Amino acid sequence: MITFWRQSNQKGAMAALLLYTSVRLCAAGNKPSFSVDATILAEYFGTKTRYEDVNKHLLINPNYRDLSLLSDSTCTPVHLNAVIRHGTRYPTIKQIKKIQKIHKLIMENSEADTELTKWQLWYNDSMDGQLVEKGIQDMKNLALRLATLFPSLFSKENYVDCQVKVLTSSKHRCVESAKAFIQGLEQEHFQLSTEELKDLTCRDPLVKDDLMRFFDNCPKFVTYIENNDTAMHEVERFKEGPEMQKVLNKMALKLNMPASSLTADLVQVAFFTCSYELSIKDIPNSPWCSLFDVEDGEVLEYLNDLKQYWKRGYGYDINSKSSCPLFHDIFRELNKAVHEDGSQSASPAVVLQFGHAETLQPLLSLMGFFQDEKPLRADNFAEQKNRKFRSGQIVPYASNVVFVLYRCDDQQERTYKVQMLLNEKVLPFHHSGGDMYALYPDLRKYYYDILHSCNFKQECELPSLNGTFGDEL
Repeated sequence: MITFWRQSNQKGAMAALLLYTSVRLCAAGNKPSFSVDATILAEYFGTKTRYEDVNKHLLINPNYRDLSLLSDSTCTPVHLNAVIRHGTRYPTIKQIKKIQKIHKLIMENSEADTELTKWQLWYNDSMDGQLVEKGIQDMKNLALRLATLFPSLFSKENYVDCQVKVLTSSKHRCVESAKAFIQGLEQEHFQLSTEELKDLTCRDPLVKDDLMRFFDNCPKFVTYIENNDTAMHEVERFKEGPEMQKVLNKMALKLNMPASSLTADLVQVAFFTCSYELSIKDIPNSPWCSLFDVEDGEVLEYLNDLKQYWKRGYGYDINSKSSCPLFHDIFRELNKAVHEDGSQSASPAVVLQFGHAETLQPLLSLMGFFQDEKPLRADNFAEQKNRKFRSGQIVPYASNVVFVLYRCDDQQERTYKVQMLLNEKVLPFHHSGGDMYALYPDLRKYYYDILHSCNFKQECELPSLNGTFGDEL
């Protein structure tokens, strides 16, 4: 099932990548540049990955749609529920401080005369995780692709009648992503006039942190994971391990500076700076990228994945169980759409929810996707080379999980099916045998325990004083 998701459009993606690289080289006058290296490294940027590096065909045509996702003529989409990560953003102030630190360290200690020593620091504290122009375009393009793929749901009538419900995290980058998505619908898809927009009463996204930032409201997660340094012991072990130390030593050699002046955290932020230059400014030959090769990229990706695994994924049960409110809300909307199909009720045709990688990853883990046979640990990097859990492929910028409910009429029998898309590719449900769709009653039956037993208050409640961290997690 996972193989189906990974291999979809593989040939098209490879062709797009080759064409994109050729265009880069031609633009540079056929001179070798770091553009090819940056493109290869882009696969290892983890949660800092560009959306188009997961869907390579978008590098050539940002409005490309995979029409094979559509159901046959006997089925009609009646409801769509999407959870969307914000678009490309600036680094947070925490990362900006680290960039400033590594830049100052290089300027003061490096004896190498390289492009990096001439690089001008342009990040400042005011940027703090804000959505960038590229992120706005991410959202507008996604809006246009989804709307043209499901025109009956994203119809002008549904939008004007407030049948498109928009929720968001309170974080500025999510609110702005929601607004950019709405702009994409209004300006590009519906082409609404100024007069038509004046009469709309439901354009503004509604802040719903209980759904988009559920982790903040879970005391057990906040206490045992978020604020507990020991919860990330596998991450810290890997930072001190041989793989990371090799990357650190190679970087020190390239900079002609003592390895003792570098740390794993500074090496990682240098790698992230390479990713920011590519994602924010579309710079393929940033001097930061010249510090790393593919071998380094694989190690640094694993470091990022370890953090995601132990903080947002399968590392601890509470990571995924904290997302139960979102899971339940999605199924409430699906259930409502089934029972009110064809009636004059106010059930929304489309629900759009804008959150974070930390919103999507726990939800996907709760549903059992991308789980490896063995946990990701500091000592099994080589063993996990072909792992399923790769955060950059799962939750890049603008990543999205979409549930589409279909009404199917076949020989006078009406059924309802659900299709799940991850980043605009079909992600088959585990029990569906690889089929693109699952019967809605069967889907509810498969997730019966989560739907009926995952009580957020009980799961997130801190234990009595005689409980232990190990017992709870």
